[in-house]
Amino acid sequence: MAGTCCARDYETFFGRRVAARDARRFRRRGLRGTALTLAHLAGDVHGETLLEVGGGIGAIEVELLEAGAERATNVELSGGYEEAARGLLAERGLSGRVERRVADFVADADDVEPHDVVVMHRVVCCYPDVDALVGAAAAHARRRLLLTYPQDRAAVRAGIRLANAWLRLAGSTFRVYVHPRARIDAAARSGGLARSGGGRRGLLWESAAFSRAT
Repeated sequence: MAGTCCARDYETFFGRRVAARDARRFRRRGLRGTALTLAHLAGDVHGETLLEVGGGIGAIEVELLEAGAERATNVELSGGYEEAARGLLAERGLSGRVERRVADFVADADDVEPHDVVVMHRVVCCYPDVDALVGAAAAHARRRLLLTYPQDRAAVRAGIRLANAWLRLAGSTFRVYVHPRARIDAAARSGGLARSGGGRRGLLWESAAFSRAT
C-alpha cells in the first residue's frame, strides 16, 4: 500500500537490507537512543496492549512485551521488514503475541482496534499529512501516545531541505518532513490526548508522550 501514502519509493528505503541490519543491531545491543526513550515513556505496560505504527522489525514491541505487555499489533507500510521481524519474534518466543499488518495506517485505521499504548518512532517525519496520522494514532490510544519526530528548529529544517533536494536529484519520490510542534499537539488533542511530562529533546529528535485524561 505504499502508493496510498508518502511515496512509491518508501519500500526502497525501508526494505529487507535495512530490516536485516536493524535486527542485527537489536540482537547485539538491544534498544538504544530514542527507541529506548519511547519504551521508558510508556511507563508500566503490564497487561496492556500495544499498537506500533511504522514499527519496522518491532524492536520496541519486543522490549515492551518482555516488560509485561499482553500483546502487540504492528502496522508497517513496507513489507520488507516481515521476514526479519518473524525471525526475531520466533527467537524471543513472542510470535503468538504480535499481529503484523502491511498497510497504510491512516487509510486503514478503521480496520485497526484501539490499544492501550500507541507508538510511532520516527514515523511522523515520513508522512506528509501530520493531522491525519497523529489524529488517527491519538484516536486509537486508550491511555498513551508516544512519538519521536524531528524538532521544528531552523537548523533541522535546513538539513531536511538539503536531504529532500538530494532525493529529488536522485529521482526519488520519498520525502522527509518537519511538522510544526503545534500541529502535532493539535492533532493529538483532536483524538482526546494532551502532552504529558517526561518528553526529551536531543540535537535532532524530540520524544514526547501524550496521555488521555482519566
